[in-house]
Amino acid sequence: MTFKPARLLVLLFAAAALPVMAQNLAVVNGKAIPSSRADAMVKQMTSQGQPDSPQLRAAVKEELINREILMQEADKQGLGNTPEVKNQLELARQSIVLRSLIGDYLKKHAVTDAEIKAEYDKFKAQAGDKEYHARHILVATEDEAKAIIAKLKAGTKFEDLAKQSKDTGSAANGGDLDWATPASFVKPFSDAMVALKKGDITETPVKTQFGYHVIKLEDVRPAKVPTLEEVRPQIAEALQQKKLAAYQEELRKKAKIQ
Repeated sequence: MTFKPARLLVLLFAAAALPVMAQNLAVVNGKAIPSSRADAMVKQMTSQGQPDSPQLRAAVKEELINREILMQEADKQGLGNTPEVKNQLELARQSIVLRSLIGDYLKKHAVTDAEIKAEYDKFKAQAGDKEYHARHILVATEDEAKAIIAKLKAGTKFEDLAKQSKDTGSAANGGDLDWATPASFVKPFSDAMVALKKGDITETPVKTQFGYHVIKLEDVRPAKVPTLEEVRPQIAEALQQKKLAAYQEELRKKAKIQ
């Protein structure tokens, strides 16, 4: 079989066009929609739990065609050139680029198992091996606190006097602070609390930045510290945020801000 020159040229042009057509999902009013755009949308949707399927890809194709039609109409009306839309586009562009920057930085500076273990050990040391169940009454002056201590020694119930506490959150519950580790409180408070024996009340007012406290220790028990595996995700997230904050601070120091 022989081909006439004209038919041969048609076949050659058609063959050359095949790779180009394969790169396009569709062409709307002469403007091509690249297949890579559909792939990106499918990837986004499957990452959210939708299974990849011919039905999904067909729906994505229709969505992108509809978007292109609407975008062409918006461009005809000049809507993309308004200051408001331009600002929104720039904010959207920044968000996308910054996500990429952060993802790249965290990939290159991934949190290691050793860092997570060290942070966990630090957390355990700060938390201590005991939990304390305490009550307190918070007042504005030292004299008020001394008067409360005197009344307690005279036999007045702690729960009754706690109603006058400035700490409204615990006042309604007799000053009850529930179970907590010493690290949960400011140091002057925790130091006074751990020095008490079960059932004891502080002999002198405890001063903190909040005022003056009268503390009663109800009970002590071994601390229920979560295992490393239980808190690994939270520690990893906190360390990531710490690294990102340090990275941002480093860039800010180098930046010229006027």
